[in-house]
Amino acid sequence: MARIGVFVCWCGHNIAGTVDVEKLVREIIRYPGVVHTEDYQYLCSDPGQALIKQAIVEKGLEGVVVAACSPNMHETTFRLAAQAAGLNPYRLEICNIREQDSWVHVAEKEKATEKAIELVRSVIEKARRDESLKPIAVPVTKKALVIGGGISGMQTALEIADAGHQVVLVEKEPHLGGRMAQLSETFPTLDCASCILTPKTAEVGRHERIQLLTHSEIVEVSGYVGNFEVKIKVHPVYVDWEKCTGCMECMTRCPQKVGSDFDRGMGQKKAIGVVFPQAVPYRPAIDSEHCIFLSTGKCGVCKKLCPVDAVDFEQKEQLIKEKVGAIVVATGYDLIPKERFGEYGYGKFPDVIDGLQFERLNSSSGPTQGEIQRPSDGKVPREVVFIQCVGSRDQEKGMPYCSKICCMYSAKQAMLYKHKVPDGQAYLFYTDIRAGGKGYEEFIQRGVEQDGLLYLRGRVSRVYQENNQVMVWGSDTLSGQNIQIAADLVVLTTAVVPRSDARELARILHVGTDQYGFFSEAHPKLRPVESLTRGIYLAGCAQAPQDIADSVSQAGSAASKVLMLFSGDELYHPPTVVEVDPDICVGCAICVEACPYDARSIDESRKVAMVQEVLCQGCGACAAACPNGATRHRNLTKSQILSMIDALL
Repeated sequence: MARIGVFVCWCGHNIAGTVDVEKLVREIIRYPGVVHTEDYQYLCSDPGQALIKQAIVEKGLEGVVVAACSPNMHETTFRLAAQAAGLNPYRLEICNIREQDSWVHVAEKEKATEKAIELVRSVIEKARRDESLKPIAVPVTKKALVIGGGISGMQTALEIADAGHQVVLVEKEPHLGGRMAQLSETFPTLDCASCILTPKTAEVGRHERIQLLTHSEIVEVSGYVGNFEVKIKVHPVYVDWEKCTGCMECMTRCPQKVGSDFDRGMGQKKAIGVVFPQAVPYRPAIDSEHCIFLSTGKCGVCKKLCPVDAVDFEQKEQLIKEKVGAIVVATGYDLIPKERFGEYGYGKFPDVIDGLQFERLNSSSGPTQGEIQRPSDGKVPREVVFIQCVGSRDQEKGMPYCSKICCMYSAKQAMLYKHKVPDGQAYLFYTDIRAGGKGYEEFIQRGVEQDGLLYLRGRVSRVYQENNQVMVWGSDTLSGQNIQIAADLVVLTTAVVPRSDARELARILHVGTDQYGFFSEAHPKLRPVESLTRGIYLAGCAQAPQDIADSVSQAGSAASKVLMLFSGDELYHPPTVVEVDPDICVGCAICVEACPYDARSIDESRKVAMVQEVLCQGCGACAAACPNGATRHRNLTKSQILSMIDALL
């Protein structure tokens, strides 16, 4: 029988405030096979780890049980301590008596203590049957894939590339910049968005270690950390960018004009060209949906005008395969569809717009060259109403979460409006002001004190058209008065939501999303930029609503994780995975269907199931599905589970 040592952590009052630790230690020392027990206030501390190391050596322990908090917190810490003392780290087990006992039984201390005793006994049974295991070594492909060419994606790509590694940057649009490229100025400094973004886009465009694939999307991802295989679909732009010089002669006489998605429908674009002057790459693309030649076979003016014969209507879709070691998801955000909020008149009244539309009105490269004009008649608005929390913090029609950036960008937009229309008035209906960032609260105060912004705490109940104005009815809960404003322009600060294709991309990547569609992090505090799939990281608004500063900071963190991954020639995968007994397996393939990580396959020649160990996450779905017990989970075998149940009963 293996010699087992049990160590119980007080965890301050988290455990000892509910569980009688001394009684637990007295009871467990009597359990068969236990040769040493000890308690300590904080086992995760250096002195606590030293106690475990010393006991392993002096008592000749062959297995260790640490009764403490969740293994998600400190399993690695304690296993490294055991390894340092000469014990195989996979012969150390964590018994969770905090989250699974003391925290849920605060008012039942006696029962909590009895439950702790039973839990520890069950884990002892598991520990005595543990095998000594070795991590699985796999080689590393030191090339990264970054999905998304916004500010967070570009920052991630630059940091990885500057450290000496190759990067494939995939962007869905024909240009870099993401949402930030649509902004006029940024808070809280009011510096020009293009002025701080363009150096980044230019650097990415010319970087020798960044392979830029615009107008492209991910269609398939297979493999595992260190060795992902990715298929990328590159859509045709119908212009040979290798030949093209960027003279833009092709767009001068294009007869087809359509609404510009980049300008949020506030302006028009031609069927060929670039969507904004600072675009990178500065090369024209043809909008295949609206091109007359591609639709009817007629026109072709752009091809006739091109001096270098770069227009190519025969250009085809390409499928590119890349092998990478790590993936960073930086796909950005969308805004909640404003059509949900009919009470605010969006879609019915032309002078009701959203925040991004206002950004394009205010931008010097926008449809009005930066002059604030209302869409209905081009007049300069004298009364502008900003309605905050449209779709945010809304349990019924929108999203229950706060979109984080709305209070700040509506204040910024109101200030910029006042700078351009000094005799105008800006009203802001708000729920609460949430200005959590360096200089943010001062920014709000500056808007009120220096620019005369008028904040009204309350919800808008109705928006309707009357003559040439938009009537806004609301209330001010601070004064207790009903408010009626005859506005020239209404700006809705709508909720930040995930990109529409986020869930599909998550499926392709085999990573999780939360209930709203944002990519899920492994741990909100300890692993905020890691997904639950090893080797796939998150940056920017793909994970949650973020401002620019947070997006850049998170991008740097994701890049550092990739560089840490690339720091060695091999990676080590936990060996606590499943294996197949070929003498029992009949090749029924039920386990293949059950595996959520595509780690199972059938060897057609032998007619038995195979396991790709580095893909296996040890979830046990295959073992549960196997009808004849051919699948065995290392250090979580059926005999271990049954012995744990016996100890509990």
